Amino acid sequence: MSEKKVIVVFGATGAQGGSVARALLKDPAFAVRAVTRDTTKPAAVELAGLGAQLVKVDLASQAEVEAALKGVYGTFLVTNFWEHFDKSKEVQQGKMVADLAKKLGLKHVVYSGLENVNRITGGKLTVLHFDGKGEVEEYFRTISVPMTSVRLPFYFENFISFFKPTKTGPDTYSVGLPMGDVPMDGMSVADLGPVVLSILKSREEFVGKDIGLSADRLTVVQYSEVMTRCLGKTFTDGKIPVEVYEKLDFSGAKEMANMFRFYHMNPDRDLALTRRLNPQVQSLEQWLKKNADAFKDL
Repeated sequence: MSEKKVIVVFGATGAQGGSVARALLKDPAFAVRAVTRDTTKPAAVELAGLGAQLVKVDLASQAEVEAALKGVYGTFLVTNFWEHFDKSKEVQQGKMVADLAKKLGLKHVVYSGLENVNRITGGKLTVLHFDGKGEVEEYFRTISVPMTSVRLPFYFENFISFFKPTKTGPDTYSVGLPMGDVPMDGMSVADLGPVVLSILKSREEFVGKDIGLSADRLTVVQYSEVMTRCLGKTFTDGKIPVEVYEKLDFSGAKEMANMFRFYHMNPDRDLALTRRLNPQVQSLEQWLKKNADAFKDL
């Protein structure tokens, strides 16, 4: 048998990297070098039990990143703007990995990217956690690294965390997404892994491509209707205008409002291609039924 292709998975104990690592570990063609800052955390220990090689790496250390990338076939790279709220830091991290991928001759990088909204809109709209990833996408291409960008939509998991519906009465809840009547793409982040696996197995088709992912495209009213049908509670569209949303009292309100403004522009997300890359990708309804317990204590 030929040797397995070693893939370095950044953020391996997080939502995106964990999904990718687990999908790759199920395929005999690949071996996983799982990058984490803490090799003792439960998620890391679990991956080691599944066969991953754990490597302690801080993205702030070029030497540690280079050591992790030496001698491998490729990598899955995800960076986390929300860890530091610093676009320049996220860009620096992404460009460093791009430079090392070039230097070390990696055959394929799958990057968790997003659009450079500021460039697309001619400076009219700034979405920092998009724009930095967009700059990194462009840099990979500029220095001719074989890269595929996967652009995730709104996570279904957001409904049980940052975008949890607001209680308005006994078993009644408001979904506070400032989308009006414009459909918004969504997907479970847990379904990313098989997508990345398919891309790595079809290198020639996907190198150089930006792939917008989506499992469902629904209006807020439709999201609410599906949630009502699946969860035994009543959900309604909160009908919050984006102009009101951006003035809400939480850190990042303006950033999130601008993200939704970009979503109003219908960014390119491909439902059919997503399903081809992961035939088991979950619709919102399927995901809600599987995760209903997470909504019991809303």
